[in-house]
Amino acid sequence: MHKMIAWFVDNPVAANLLMMILVAGGLLALPLIHQEEFPTLDVDAVQIRVPYLGAAPEEVESAVCVRVEEAIEGTEGIDKVTSQASEGFCSVNVELVAGVDKTKVANDIKSKVDAIDAFPAETEQPITSEVSLIATVFEIAVSGPADERTLKFIGQRMRDDLAALPGVSKVALEFARPYEISIEVSEQTLRRHGLTLAEIGQAIQRSSLDIPGGSIKSEGGEILLRTTGQAYRGQQFEDIIVLTRADGTSLTLGEIATVIDGFEESDLQARFDGHPAVSLKVSRVGEEDIVLIAERVKAYLEQARAEVPEGISITIWQDESQDLVDRLDALSSNARSGLLMVLVVLTLFLRFRLALWVAAGVPVALLGTVAIFPVAGLSISTVSVMGFILVLGILVDDAIVVGERVYALEQSGRPPQEAARIGTQDVSLPVVFGVLTTMATFIPILSIPGPMGGFYKPLAYTVIAALIFSLIESQLILPSHLAHRSVKRSRDKNWLADHWLALQERISGSLTTVATEYYQPAVNRALEWRYLTIAMGLVALALMLSLFASGRMQFQFFPPVEGTHLYATLSMPEGTPIESTARAAARIEAAGELLRQELDQDLAEGESSKIAHVISSIGSFIPKGSISSTTSASNLAEVGIELNLPRNYSGISTSTYANRWRELTGSIPDAIELGFTSEAFGFGKAVSLELYGKNFEVMRDAAAEVRLALQSYNGVMDVSDSFRGGKQEVQLALLPGARNLGLTLTDLGQQVRQAFYGYEAQRIQRGKDDIRVMVRYPEAERRSLGDLEEMRIRTPAGAEVPFSSVASATLARGYTTIRRVDGQRVVTVTADVDRTIATPESIIGTLQAEVLPDILARYPGISFGLSGEAEERSESMGALLSSAMLALLVIYALLAIPLQSYLQPLIIMSVIPFGIVGAIVGHLLLGMDLVFFSLLGIVALSGVVVNSSLVLVDHINKQRQQDSDLLSVVAHAGSVRFRPIILTSITTFVGLVPMMLDTTISTGLFKPMAVSLGFGVLFGTLITLFLVPCLIVVLEDFSGLLQRREMRPRH
Repeated sequence: MHKMIAWFVDNPVAANLLMMILVAGGLLALPLIHQEEFPTLDVDAVQIRVPYLGAAPEEVESAVCVRVEEAIEGTEGIDKVTSQASEGFCSVNVELVAGVDKTKVANDIKSKVDAIDAFPAETEQPITSEVSLIATVFEIAVSGPADERTLKFIGQRMRDDLAALPGVSKVALEFARPYEISIEVSEQTLRRHGLTLAEIGQAIQRSSLDIPGGSIKSEGGEILLRTTGQAYRGQQFEDIIVLTRADGTSLTLGEIATVIDGFEESDLQARFDGHPAVSLKVSRVGEEDIVLIAERVKAYLEQARAEVPEGISITIWQDESQDLVDRLDALSSNARSGLLMVLVVLTLFLRFRLALWVAAGVPVALLGTVAIFPVAGLSISTVSVMGFILVLGILVDDAIVVGERVYALEQSGRPPQEAARIGTQDVSLPVVFGVLTTMATFIPILSIPGPMGGFYKPLAYTVIAALIFSLIESQLILPSHLAHRSVKRSRDKNWLADHWLALQERISGSLTTVATEYYQPAVNRALEWRYLTIAMGLVALALMLSLFASGRMQFQFFPPVEGTHLYATLSMPEGTPIESTARAAARIEAAGELLRQELDQDLAEGESSKIAHVISSIGSFIPKGSISSTTSASNLAEVGIELNLPRNYSGISTSTYANRWRELTGSIPDAIELGFTSEAFGFGKAVSLELYGKNFEVMRDAAAEVRLALQSYNGVMDVSDSFRGGKQEVQLALLPGARNLGLTLTDLGQQVRQAFYGYEAQRIQRGKDDIRVMVRYPEAERRSLGDLEEMRIRTPAGAEVPFSSVASATLARGYTTIRRVDGQRVVTVTADVDRTIATPESIIGTLQAEVLPDILARYPGISFGLSGEAEERSESMGALLSSAMLALLVIYALLAIPLQSYLQPLIIMSVIPFGIVGAIVGHLLLGMDLVFFSLLGIVALSGVVVNSSLVLVDHINKQRQQDSDLLSVVAHAGSVRFRPIILTSITTFVGLVPMMLDTTISTGLFKPMAVSLGFGVLFGTLITLFLVPCLIVVLEDFSGLLQRREMRPRH
């Protein structure tokens, strides 16, 4: 290392070229890096979807889900299997072991699922795919006083136009029902003509088709043959001949059926600002740039607005690209302010030219880090930018140590080149190992598993890379600049420069004065009373830790990331007509209007409303924390409010608005679940508990008790469970005499399905739409049990018998959905927590200690587990703590090697607990709770605070080789190293001050980490300057005591 330093000092061209390569690499890489609000999370999971249209959840579970689970059981690489059976659909989510080949396991699973031959005939082809999270750019609401077909047509045209834009890969049309051609034939008509629904469907299949007929190879060339007769429109289907009589007359479909060329009979509708609407969701795939996509789409929308019919509005909703810009602007502003404050400190306390070269190392290190972003697959996100902010003040630490040492040698009379070489070599060992210890403390962040790990890893990569490049700059580039800088002052008088230099010398001299006139006497007194000093430090440490242990300071895992949108989700009893759900949703919208009036009371003239838009979807919502598709049913609804807040808003918490909206809505009769939130990002409900078992009735009772217990806790709200009584169902069975007529249960089930669900005659492709052609009873004959009783069942012999004569019908109630985890049925109890009153951790802790043991004792066969945010908390905290222990061992090794001591590293590491005290004090002063990001800051702090101690102890060891008086050496070393220790601490702290003082919602997620690191460094510095010298002398005391005991004569 020494030879490399000397070579670069003697070769300024090489140093400058290295600097230019780093700068140019960063500038060239900037356009290649994509931007995103949060890092794209890689989900190690495979999803299997099997449609079984028209089937009840219990039938889907037994006939599809269980068979899929059994087929893939034992596949290598599977960690957890979760399945959900709902009406007409089975979804199986397979979580994989971390680190396995995702594609290989997905292929193995697909092969096993495709080989299943026991699925019912009515199931469709299973779809097996790797799970990937797709980031939304924004949604576009197309709304206005128009019919459903017009809105869908406009939406489809816009979808196709948007998908054709360069860089736009995924655009989905939502809240638009699929097209369907429904052919409705009454029971009376069927009996009059002696037809069945299946026969009509088969007639359609025979007549509506295109058949390729090969080709004629004539002398003039090849001519293709093709029979064309495929019907695509309702009128074309009406002309299809269904029956030809013996007299030659025929019966067409239009004569016996009503052909409706319309939409599927699904319950789905949306309103935007009170008008019917459809929505276009524009998403980012892979490494596409969210800001670039947004710019291109917004440019297209300006043109599209001029082309749509009058009254149709095109509005951007939930603009994630703008949220990204706002968050990055806020963080970048903090970064610029922090960098400016660091530069001000440097120029105040260092000579101007020295400060200039030390400061120049910051952009060099940052651009060097940016240069590797494209290669490492990193993006410019709020997390990576936070990494840059954290490291701003740390980057100059090693440069300050080097610069101060070089300056001291110059003052002693050494030539600049010699001073640069010897000075850098003199501190290279503590500087290099100091940077390595800082890097080591960010390694635990890389060990966090799951989505949380994917969220935090870019921060650690950014910091580690920046530290590496700062080390290169301080050891190879900076010494060359210091060696060859001009030291001659201009002969011309410069009044401003002279006054600035005078001011700078006074301020810089004041630090030297503090070191010699205040610090040195204080440290001498501390060394004299070293045992009392250490005792006082330990008492302060105990007091602070007891403050945290007493519960006066709360800990919560993941603080709510507030956004500019409020959401209300509503779940009514299963089977609730969509009209009733729509009325309940309208009540929530009305409460939103009351909220608007309250917020707009103090509006100035010309100022826009605090609520920009209101959107509601009836028949669907996306479950919080879900990575699956939207849940759809007639009993579901979601209402969203977009707040019109200024950029980088720092006023009232948006969760306060959500809570007020909840109050204005009140209780909705018969509502099973009603939740309100303002969170823009999260890992599911704050409290999520899973109960496992086999008996759903027992699980339901146990879940009800857990729910009641949660409702009794102060601060807990929106408590619900996943157990839902399903729709009423009619369970059919054959009467004994039916088998004498040749009827089987299959005959009965198929004929009832054809009449009430429909016989799928065809699927046709009309443009980009896949349209089903269904043959069924008219809607008027599918509304009551009486219609079932009036039905005729056809026997194999062609006879028609009344339904009641061959079958029995029993009323029952099934389940809405059946969820299974690793082969067991599961009921999930969830709740949100008002974090100003309680924390999820305290609620779950109380539940596990006081409630669950009694419930499990009274309900044998039931077990429980955590899910959602609680599961992520358990996994992440466990991984962080275990890897933090490993990081401490690495730090110990990195300290022991340069110091060549087993005990001195322990003295240096003793500052770590006091740094933690500083982090806790910082949170108390700013009125903040500790969160997981606070712990990450504390872990990072562990490496930063030992650097100053390492430099101090290394200097003490070198001085002891020349002076045997330990007390004087320690006191003098503290005074000599006072300036660099104080400067590195101040630069680290002031670089984080803008972030710590920021009150906008855009940066709230990252603020705790800055507080932990900033205040921890300040407290660690005080300990370094006083406690570490005392501990070194105490160690010598004990060493001397042991030597005296060994030298005592033995009798």
